[in-house]
Amino acid sequence: MQVETRYAKSGDVHIAYQVSGSGPFDLVWIPGFVSHLEADWESPAKSRIIERLSSFCRLIRLDKRGTGLSDRATIGSLEQRMDDVRAVMDAVASEQAAFLGMSEGGPMSLLFAATYPERTIALAIYGSYARRVWAPDHPYGKTPAEWEGFLQRLESEWGGPVAVDVFAPSLLQDARACERWANYLRQAASPGAAVAVMRMNAEIDVRHVLPAVRVPTLVLHRKGDRLTDIEQARYLARSIARARLVELAGDDHSAWVGDTDAIFDEVEEFLTGVRQTAEPDRVLATVLFTDIVQATERAAALGDHEWRQLLARHHTLVRRELSRFRGREIDTAGDGFLAAFDGPARAVRCAHAVTRLLRDQLGIDVRAGLHTGECERLEEKLAGLAVHIGARVAALAGPGEVLVSNTVKDLVAGSGLRFEDRGDHVLKGVPGRWRVFAALLPHST
Repeated sequence: MQVETRYAKSGDVHIAYQVSGSGPFDLVWIPGFVSHLEADWESPAKSRIIERLSSFCRLIRLDKRGTGLSDRATIGSLEQRMDDVRAVMDAVASEQAAFLGMSEGGPMSLLFAATYPERTIALAIYGSYARRVWAPDHPYGKTPAEWEGFLQRLESEWGGPVAVDVFAPSLLQDARACERWANYLRQAASPGAAVAVMRMNAEIDVRHVLPAVRVPTLVLHRKGDRLTDIEQARYLARSIARARLVELAGDDHSAWVGDTDAIFDEVEEFLTGVRQTAEPDRVLATVLFTDIVQATERAAALGDHEWRQLLARHHTLVRRELSRFRGREIDTAGDGFLAAFDGPARAVRCAHAVTRLLRDQLGIDVRAGLHTGECERLEEKLAGLAVHIGARVAALAGPGEVLVSNTVKDLVAGSGLRFEDRGDHVLKGVPGRWRVFAALLPHST
């Protein structure tokens, strides 16, 4: 099969991709840990699977930023990786696709499916998780200490068959296979990049996203997986509506090792039976609320004419920043804005840009609040509990302050944004208690 490597531009980063096959639907393969598009063809096991998938679909494969043939300058956040996938899809004119998320590729696939349901027809997840490390309410991952020890091992042993006993224990007695494993890893990433990828993956938590995944979903996992416990897959299947869980025999985490046919038989059967989904009426979005602090007092002091002029300038500046950060204006009521974003990190940065710009150019303070959740689509509007939560979070903010829900904080792991804990709060009309964080300005200490 003759396949060429091409590049899509995602921001300032070049993302390497390959397209093979010409079936009736597109399948986007999101790799795990690290990958190398061209080295994949040198492995008989990998090339056989690529050719098999390409026989019934148009297969779109990519190397994530920081690894393989993509730009190595940055590892990127979960949100940036999602943008990279979208850039590749746009480059190959793929309007809709099924997704195959392998291991660390699972969380990004889940986030993409919830954020862009209109572009996602189905989702197959293998050897993956919603949260990598242990937490009191998620006791399925490795503890932070165990994970740190694993990262130290990766860095010190990189160059040899590092962690083959964890990723692919069935190869342990095959010296040549271990040598090929080590060679592939060296091509796919440097030791620093490998550790950075794994460190960022350890910060990911997409549990909040799972109820918003509404496309047909298949969860595959080997029962003895030594890297990712089978309970991670069971949690995913319980948390995603109508997800199908298939538990397979074996201890290998790598899908290329052991009984690979058992995995890809299930994938092929699942995907070839997929039908086009109906136009979605619910979508995952990050909502941003802003309003002018002490607007009533300011209006009274200025008078009607000057207040209207100030509001007009306010609206112009806010809309300019929304456009710059790819936000969509949903509603404007008096001195407040409701906007939606398909990426939470951009939403937080937009909120900071708005607060700074309005203070510097108009001398007014605004407060901002953000939440990420599943919203109802009502023509061009958004509604639902997520919108109410965003409004309540904004109401807690002080002058010039940007507050976010815990969901937003979890989803921007790896983005470089920093937060300050503002405690638990009861949000009027919203069940339970909600933890709120202040998003700090980049120069804050």
